Amino acid sequence: MSKQIERIQTGVRMEKRIVKVLKGLAEHLDISLGDLLEGMALHCFENKAPFSDNTLEKIKILKQVYDLELTASDSHRLLEKEAD
Repeated sequence: MSKQIERIQTGVRMEKRIVKVLKGLAEHLDISLGDLLEGMALHCFENKAPFSDNTLEKIKILKQVYDLELTASDSHRLLEKEAD
């Protein structure tokens, strides 16, 4: 059963390679980036894993393609590179 919602534009900044992996995953799943992020957030709010084993394998491949070596343990410890 569908639920009616209201969406807003956001201006979030994220690490470049994370965004590339997320966009690639959204494309693979044939959903929008916003839908992917909403689904991830809703799963995390209920402490549920958002991805199947097959999807996790695709994420692993995308992380290799985009040289994303960051892990959950890096969360909240990232320093933004200073502009040249």
